[in-house]
Amino acid sequence: MNRKIDSWAGKHVWIIGASSGIGAACASMLLEQGACVAVSARNLAGLERLCEGQPLAQALPLDITQAEQVRAVCAHLMSQWSSLDLVLVVAGGYQAMRADSFDRAAATDLLALNVGGVFNCLAPVLPVLLRQKAGGIGIVASVAGYGGLPKALAYGASKAALINLTESLYLDLQPQGIGVYQINPGFVDTPLTASNDFKMPALISAEEAAGAMLRGIEQGHFHIHFPKRFSNWLRLARLLPYRAYFWLIRKVTGL
Repeated sequence: MNRKIDSWAGKHVWIIGASSGIGAACASMLLEQGACVAVSARNLAGLERLCEGQPLAQALPLDITQAEQVRAVCAHLMSQWSSLDLVLVVAGGYQAMRADSFDRAAATDLLALNVGGVFNCLAPVLPVLLRQKAGGIGIVASVAGYGGLPKALAYGASKAALINLTESLYLDLQPQGIGVYQINPGFVDTPLTASNDFKMPALISAEEAAGAMLRGIEQGHFHIHFPKRFSNWLRLARLLPYRAYFWLIRKVTGL
């Protein structure tokens, strides 16, 4: 559904949300393959550690909830690079939440980060990609966006919004020669999941997740989901009638 990528050598990639976890692992893999990589996140120290000894890497700190910061960093980057071959928006947050512990302020903040932050990234990036009529954008959503899950009252809603967003982006951008990648991880061992107090089925490392993500992009897939032994189960469950879906989710999670 997108153009295949045969080599990362010389490609210009901007990873937003790269100070740890999947974003950092992805940046390291791309650098090993000769890509020029700009990494952004709020944690400057994490970015600098990632870039240490890497002449093809540069750290550009930003907070994606601040639209002007994102715009300024994008402008700075384009003053140095002739093109953007790929933008990966990995940044996001998670907070467990159920109906009996609903926190309006926390839910609003999570939506501002997970959805509003992506919009802030699209605002300066889309004009660049449309002007080029080339390159691509990948947005990390989650398998939690496939259907309602316990403890994901706000998080799941934000990721469902990103799934819908990437579908609309594909309809608009693919005819222009621009790749769009919807990336839906399952449980990944990162700082975001470290505080989970429940069993996480099919948990994988950040390096495994980054490898699956890059392979999907290289092969030109639009819908990139992993690990498939877990993500395909959720996709099939979503096809069930609601009565069966709700019963199955309660049975499996015990929640």
